[in-house]
Amino acid sequence: MSKLTPVLSAHWDEKDSYTIAGYQRHGGYNAMKKALAMEPDAVIQLVKDSGLRGRGGAGFPTGNKWGFIPQGDNKDHYLVVNADESEPGTCKDTPLMLANPHVLVEGVIIASYAIRAKHAFIYIRGEVTHVTRRLLQAIEDAYKAGFLGKNIAGKGFDLELTLHIGAGAYICGEETALLDSLEGFRGQPRLRPPFPAIAGLYARPTVVNNVESIASVPAIIEKGAEWFAGLGTEKSKGFTLYSLSGHVNNPGQFEAPLGITLRELLDLAGGVRTGHRLKFWTPGGSSTPIFTDAHLDTPLDYESVSAAGSMLGTKALQIFDETTCVLRAVLRWTEFYKHESCGKCTPCREGTWWLVQILRDLENGKGSEADLAKLLDICDNLLGRSFCALGDGAASPIMSSIKYFRDEYIAHLTNGGCPFDPVAATLFASSKAGA
Repeated sequence: MSKLTPVLSAHWDEKDSYTIAGYQRHGGYNAMKKALAMEPDAVIQLVKDSGLRGRGGAGFPTGNKWGFIPQGDNKDHYLVVNADESEPGTCKDTPLMLANPHVLVEGVIIASYAIRAKHAFIYIRGEVTHVTRRLLQAIEDAYKAGFLGKNIAGKGFDLELTLHIGAGAYICGEETALLDSLEGFRGQPRLRPPFPAIAGLYARPTVVNNVESIASVPAIIEKGAEWFAGLGTEKSKGFTLYSLSGHVNNPGQFEAPLGITLRELLDLAGGVRTGHRLKFWTPGGSSTPIFTDAHLDTPLDYESVSAAGSMLGTKALQIFDETTCVLRAVLRWTEFYKHESCGKCTPCREGTWWLVQILRDLENGKGSEADLAKLLDICDNLLGRSFCALGDGAASPIMSSIKYFRDEYIAHLTNGGCPFDPVAATLFASSKAGA
């Protein structure tokens, strides 16, 4: 296996990578022209054959999702791109859109053609103003070049693309809450069924895909399904962006085939920060069960990570060394989920609140060992019982941290507070901090 496969990130280092001229210099929009010369169903089949799975976290086969859209129903179809990236530690779509927005626009055109949509939307966070400006310019340039609007590239296909700027609610990253927000309502998850493929945006058949999923399509069209399927593992095909952050010497985006290990990625990133050792890490963002140094050689693909007890998720690899208090890290994540809960369902609304109260007490050395059982009981009432996956995300790191670091939780009680120096875990700490 090749350790790195720069496809989406191949030209990020060029000063004009975000312009239409820079994109076309490397064959940009050729895949669109190739796709428009094919039948829409043939495009869907090609994506199915490639084995591309959704890069937003769930890993559902992209081609299958496109194939769920009813054909010949005489209804408007919509494509919605979920660019509402906001989970702690997750940062792959933002740099992708910043450095190469046109690959997303081209992917939108191809996907819209395949599902027979005449209007597409990109839902982006309002906080990332610099990315928003890049995307707006890219969309404007695509219109001027004749790649959006009427009779695209003279192929008789019409498409309007709208960039919708969200107000910054994490819950709007859930696909049905995103659709409600797009329609002008408060972002809250919808009851399913009906699924978006049947009744999505404006109650019309809708495909909702992640940024990286759509951005991967042009390369698949250009180079073929066999090329893409030849990368990765048997069931997790292709390449993807791994985000390394935290206690690592060279954090950033590493584009590699699915199945690479954290040990290999750390080698590429210069290792854990000098003088320290790996303690725990997240394989798929803060909403996934944590791993320890015992999982360094776990292949980072959907099946292997799941078999090891976690989820690949968004491939947001947050690295924590031995200076980090696992209870403090988990508490900060839980505070985020409590704040971002939409309040629609009781397990999440009440559960996240109580989780924060108990974790705060434990961090301050209050309570007893019985509180750990109470935490797990609340998590059990959250996991799989909340209206959407936010409850699962809040419970997962708590349950896994108690599994691997129960003694550390107890140490807070016996010590009467946190036994860790909070300064030592910071990146600005001196070598003697916490000594």
